[in-house]
Amino acid sequence: MKKNIVFIGKSLDGYIAGKNGELDWLELIPIPDNVEMGFKSLMEEIDALVMGRTTFEVVCGFGGDWPYQKHVFVLSHSLTAVPEKLEGKVSIIKGSPQEVLQIIHQKGYSKLYIDGGKTIQDFLKEDLVDELRITTIPILLGGGFPLFGDLAKPLEWELIESKVFLNQIVQSSYRRKR
Repeated sequence: MKKNIVFIGKSLDGYIAGKNGELDWLELIPIPDNVEMGFKSLMEEIDALVMGRTTFEVVCGFGGDWPYQKHVFVLSHSLTAVPEKLEGKVSIIKGSPQEVLQIIHQKGYSKLYIDGGKTIQDFLKEDLVDELRITTIPILLGGGFPLFGDLAKPLEWELIESKVFLNQIVQSSYRRKR
């Protein structure tokens, strides 16, 4: 079964990054090592990741070991190669979301984690997201990069579950009504 899942954090006012692209607010509330907030189970559920170039560059900038055990497809029209240490772990791909999915599915990947602001918005515009898993951090950023953009038509979702972590962070999962 093919499935495209968005797993992302946002502020109370709907931003996924601050006005200058900052992400430090995502760590506003320290998460103890014994608290699993769904990322590990997501990684066990998916076959591969699809992320935009900007998100890829941010993750590369974190330093340390590459955080993903699954193959990562980076959407980019400007990148021509991945760092040598990521060869075999990362592929550059281009095209519309529909074209990208067709290529990825032909490679045998069917359960995908969709990541990155513009990438998520582009997949939503083409109604290609099956689940949204959104973690809300209790902060108002007052501006920045919004999670959602304009859509040609409304998209209806049903709540699968909602969890509260550390009495402050809310994670809600939605399934696309089709």
